[in-house]
Formats: sequence, C-alpha cells, structure tokens
Amino acid sequence: MQSHFKSKNTRFIKDLLLITCGIVSACFGLKSFLMPNEFIDGGVTGISLIIRTLTGYNLSYLIILINIPFVILGFKQIGKGFAIKTSVAIVALALLLSILPFEPITHEKLLIAVFGGLFLGGGIGLAMRGGCVIDGTEVLALYISRNSMLTVGNTILILNIIIFAFAAIFLGIETAMYSILTYLSASKTVDFVVNGLEQYTGVTIISDKNEEIKAFIIDKMKRGVTIYKGEGGYGIKKEIDILYTVVTKLEMSKLQGEIRQIDQDAFVVQQQIADIKGGVVKRQTLH
Repeated sequence: MQSHFKSKNTRFIKDLLLITCGIVSACFGLKSFLMPNEFIDGGVTGISLIIRTLTGYNLSYLIILINIPFVILGFKQIGKGFAIKTSVAIVALALLLSILPFEPITHEKLLIAVFGGLFLGGGIGLAMRGGCVIDGTEVLALYISRNSMLTVGNTILILNIIIFAFAAIFLGIETAMYSILTYLSASKTVDFVVNGLEQYTGVTIISDKNEEIKAFIIDKMKRGVTIYKGEGGYGIKKEIDILYTVVTKLEMSKLQGEIRQIDQDAFVVQQQIADIKGGVVKRQTLH
C-alpha cells in the first residue's frame, strides 16, 4: 500500500514537471518568436493567433475561450482526470503569456518559423507526456475519428488546411507559407518528444529457419523474442513457430539483412509502435 502511494506521488511529480516545462517552452516559442512577427501555428493555437492578429484581442483570453469546448469534449471522450489536467495547463499557459517577460529573439523569418515551431512543439509534446494537452485539436480529431471514416491524422490535416487557407486570405500568402513551416517544425518536434529518438518497430517473422533467426536476435542483437504457435493456412497445413520481437528503427536494417541471409523466403511483417511499457525488450548482457 505504501509502495503504491509512493509510486503514485512519484508519477504525479514527474507529470507536473513535464507539464510545467512544456508550458514554459510553449510560452517562450509564442512570445519570443511567433507573436512579435504575427506567425501562426496549426490547431487551436493557430486559430487564437489569427484572431489576435486580426482583432488585437489578448491571446491569453483567446486560448482559454477557444479551448473550452475541447476540454468539455475531452472530459466526455477521455475522462475527468485528463480534463482537469488540461484545464489547469491551459489556464497556466494563459497566465504565463501575460506574466513571463520573454523578449523577441530574432526577426529573421526562417529562424522564427523553425525555432518558434521547435519550442511550441516541444511544449505541446512535454504536456502530452505529462498526461494532458495545451492545444485541443487532438481531442477534436479523436472525437471525429470515432464518429466518421476519417483517421486522427487525416482530421488534423484537414483542420490545419482550413486554418492555413484563412491565414493566406487574411494575413497574406508569405505569412501563411512561413506558418506552414512553423507547423511542420512543431509537429516533428511533438513526434520526437512523445515517441523519442528510439522509435520502436514490432517485427513478426515466419520462417522454416526460425531457430537460427531467434538465436541471432537473442545472442547478437540482445533483444527479447516471443514465440507464437501457429498453423499454416495455405496448401498443406502444418504447425509453425511465429517469432515476434521489438527493435528500434536504427536496428531494423540490420535485422532485415540477417533474416534474408538466413532465409530469403522468410515472411516478415513490420509495425510501428508508438510506445512500450514493461516486458523484456532489450536483453541485458551478463557480467
């Protein structure tokens, strides 16, 4: 009981630190890069920035007001804890935008687009690692994907196309183009922060020489292997061992090359994995 309580407190502190760092990073990206030069990003932040540029309204108020429907949607779709965390994070971001004295760093447009997106995307990614969002677009995309044929990625893409079309009309083509660059920088940074450098790939291998392949994965690559019992469904039915392992993208080419050397007819299926928890992914070398 005490161990569980301690673990829960540790996780709470970790999430709080991640969200705090994320909010400060996003605030820095907005105040030091995007806002002084009237660049925008995608999502709710982009909508808020467009309205601020056109009307002069305070960005802090806009971020809170526009995110309210998405927080309510998050409460219904994901849960109470997520909605509370997200509400606190959004309000904290709005307050810090008014309080922190960040000054413009540069007026070079390319640097603004790249580094503004870098810090904003890093902030969004850190907040997501902490269990909340500071931009409600993902919540809306999740809701639409569950109630239509669109995927989350397609929904976000469509929403951002609409946002950047408005930017092109009201802010000018050049600003819209730089803003698209900002969005690309931010989205790649979010992927990096959330998934990390070592993005994992799940690999399923069906081969008559599975023992040799298994030995290579365990002994040479120091990776764990799971063996499924299966049955061939084409032609003569026979029992087969199906190997499943998890490797990083950097190790994938090495594994593929070795499999082809051992068995050119091996059937290999790859699947990208966003995150893994528990289990024995990497086998530790004994000393």
